[in-house]
Amino acid sequence: MNIQSAISREIFVPRDEKLLVAIEVRRRMKKKGLSFLNAGRKRDYLTYLCLSVTNSRPAQVLVTKVKRYRGTRQFAKRSQWSVEQLRQVNGINPDKDTPEFDLVFDRTTDQWVASSAAEKCMFVQVLYHACQNYWETKLAQANPASPGDQKIPGAPENKKSPGAPSQTSFVNCQQKLMGDACSVNMVIYRCKIFLNRMKNSMTANQGRPQREAAAVKASRSRSRSSPSPPVVRKMGNVMRRASQVLSERGERLMRADDKTSHLMHGAKQFAEAAQKRVAVFRPSQCEALLDQHPLHELRLTA
Repeated sequence: MNIQSAISREIFVPRDEKLLVAIEVRRRMKKKGLSFLNAGRKRDYLTYLCLSVTNSRPAQVLVTKVKRYRGTRQFAKRSQWSVEQLRQVNGINPDKDTPEFDLVFDRTTDQWVASSAAEKCMFVQVLYHACQNYWETKLAQANPASPGDQKIPGAPENKKSPGAPSQTSFVNCQQKLMGDACSVNMVIYRCKIFLNRMKNSMTANQGRPQREAAAVKASRSRSRSSPSPPVVRKMGNVMRRASQVLSERGERLMRADDKTSHLMHGAKQFAEAAQKRVAVFRPSQCEALLDQHPLHELRLTA
């Protein structure tokens, strides 16, 4: 299902309206000096300008602004004007097909840029003929002709009454959009729109592999720079084992240091006692004294 069918089913069918045409548009910057501010700003919604007619009688021609936010499939109706509020349609350039156009209402002016020149031309052409049919029907209802009235050759035509609203004017629009060959132009514009959308779709599909390759390359670079979880767990186990080995070795060294201090203290006491008694005792008595001392493994050397 294309965009126009989806918008018609969701927005206009529940309101008993028939959608004539819908095109994607975006705002045109009024001041060129501020265009760089929005150059890198990405729109979070899409705007569609729709032209519809009511199924009830008398029929009303309506211009509706519809939005759809990115990431969603639902459409939301934002603003709506009747063709009687539409004062002017400005085609900007009457010499060639351009995507820019303006819609002037009673209290506001909208400056738009269509997705393509073909979409803008199709919208203006459908809008022109819808306005013509609406104003002709309204004028006929306001001034019904009696059966006896006949047109006198050379007499001026009956204009609209002074109290009737002013009709919509089309300025700077190409003559082919307001001519009789509307059906031929419509087929041409629809073909151009289809080809333009196919081109955009192919361009988007070609850019997708490049984005995917860039994402894979980035993920590989991150994997090289940072170790994987199994490697991190293995390094943690090695560090804990090394810390445990160092702790056990420190405890053994502390016990050996305490034992060495105890032996040194005993040897010092034994040396002091031996110096005091060596002159009194004979060698045999010294040997017996050594056997009785707790440090009996120590011996005097010659």
